[in-house]
Amino acid sequence: MWNLARAAWNLGRARHLPLSNALHSPFQERVLSLISYRGLSTLETSANEGVISPELLGKKVLRPDRIIGQYEDLVTRVTNFHNEDKGFMVLAGDVFDVPIRKDIVHKVVRWQLAKRQQGTHSTKTISEVSGTGRKPYNQKGTGRARHGTLRGPQFRGGATMHGPKPRSHAIKLQKKVRRLGLKIALSARTGEGKLLVFEDLDIPSHKTKNIVNYISQMENTKKVLLVDGGPINDNLKFATGNLHYVNVLPSIGLNVYSILQHDTLVMTQDAVNRIVERMHTPINR
Repeated sequence: MWNLARAAWNLGRARHLPLSNALHSPFQERVLSLISYRGLSTLETSANEGVISPELLGKKVLRPDRIIGQYEDLVTRVTNFHNEDKGFMVLAGDVFDVPIRKDIVHKVVRWQLAKRQQGTHSTKTISEVSGTGRKPYNQKGTGRARHGTLRGPQFRGGATMHGPKPRSHAIKLQKKVRRLGLKIALSARTGEGKLLVFEDLDIPSHKTKNIVNYISQMENTKKVLLVDGGPINDNLKFATGNLHYVNVLPSIGLNVYSILQHDTLVMTQDAVNRIVERMHTPINR
């Protein structure tokens, strides 16, 4: 993988060169091609701002063909709701460029759905059904079948035998599998070019029309998931409350099922850094 510090140093030199000379360097063309790759970043942007000259930042370079799952660090543009250039960011390859495995995603989704199932269903047993405990008629002499109670399951309004009772539907899944599922979901959105990194999610007011206008400007977007690093801003929470196709989550609540339900994932720089830190934290056994 290219050394980012060396890339920054070379691009710093390129600032003082004419644009024509800067684009003749193969190394600089390689870095520019990475930077122009759609929507990919785990380093703090503040440390890298101002390294690339404004002339090169806006330069359009063809997207290089690559295979997903090579564990390569990826470079992405940092923008905002107005699609303004705010620098660039590096996405850790071991989080945003892992091989896609559908079986792992399936296991994690099943675990999530089973864990959130309420399990409050309940039926009444013969001791819980309302009714008398008297024997309905004599044991012999009536010609009918013998019965000791009218609360049995064979009578109308009687008990339910072996029916459901309140219980937990949760299943066990190893932490490393759950973590891998989140990495795969993030890598899938990254490989599709549907991961956008924003500087922040600040909006001027709580009006819903602001979010509607911003989302309408995004290409091929039907359902958007906005992920912020810390607590959700009140303006953003109120603005998206009435939109069924826009949902907001803090980084601590980001999960596989929510990512799969939305075709576009928008994350702030803070959210990306927190997710990477969370993925790199050793698992307590």
